[in-house]
Amino acid sequence: MTLRALGFSDFLKAAFRRRLHLPLLGAIPVNLMVLGMVAVLGIANPGFWLLGAAGELAYLSILASSARFQKLVEGERLMAAQAGWEARVHSAAQRLAPASQIRYRRLLGQCRAVLGLSETLDDDGLSSYRDLRSRGLNQMLWIYLRLLASREVIEDNAARVDLGALDAEIESLEARLAGLDAEQDAVLMRSLAGTLAIQRKRSENRSRAQSNLEVIDAELERTERQVELLREESAISGKAEALSARLDTVTQTMTDTSRWIDEHADFFTSLASDDASRAMVDLPRMPERLESESP
Repeated sequence: MTLRALGFSDFLKAAFRRRLHLPLLGAIPVNLMVLGMVAVLGIANPGFWLLGAAGELAYLSILASSARFQKLVEGERLMAAQAGWEARVHSAAQRLAPASQIRYRRLLGQCRAVLGLSETLDDDGLSSYRDLRSRGLNQMLWIYLRLLASREVIEDNAARVDLGALDAEIESLEARLAGLDAEQDAVLMRSLAGTLAIQRKRSENRSRAQSNLEVIDAELERTERQVELLREESAISGKAEALSARLDTVTQTMTDTSRWIDEHADFFTSLASDDASRAMVDLPRMPERLESESP
């Protein structure tokens, strides 16, 4: 999900539904209340309806055209999207095993350090790079979460399979089939051959899972080392442009990793790829429970 650009009709809708925060009363839909009063007055004198319609059109047009109001609406929408994105990240992180949570917490801390260092580089007027860096780091964090969750799925499935027993059963089925007569034992052979095909497929899946697990472990380690390198280069180079260029390269490799996960989705977690991470301009906070466990 990406945030589409807002049009004038969106600002009109926002202006129509706008609530004013009044002391002791909270958020009050003043515009709707005024329209309700005009509707009641119009019963006695229809002229109020004409005046109310003209006033409403003028109010909505002026407010929706205000650059300040448009920035306010866009900011509120981004804050709501950020909150929803953060909740999704938190939910995914909290489902991880403790060891994986520690790895995620460590990488998030490194990303915070990279962003903190990058903000000190923006004194030269390149503050526009800040949002791009945040989005790149968010995308990286989400893919890293997908890798961690996928790793746990594979390990959990592998733990359910006794590979030695599976291989022994395959050998036993092959031996039984070899000793049967194709004419006299046709029905039994068909049944055993079906079972053998299933067990061989399970063995193939187990081998594929092990191969995928090795790739995931390599990608997790590569991501961790890349972020460490980003942090070190941020401190050494002192150039915002260099950091942004380096991060672009890293996020491109992570995009390739995300594509690889999607291509092997039958083995991996239900955490889907999500373009929303590219729209977020702030790193997610650590869930309170995980934050309290930080070393």
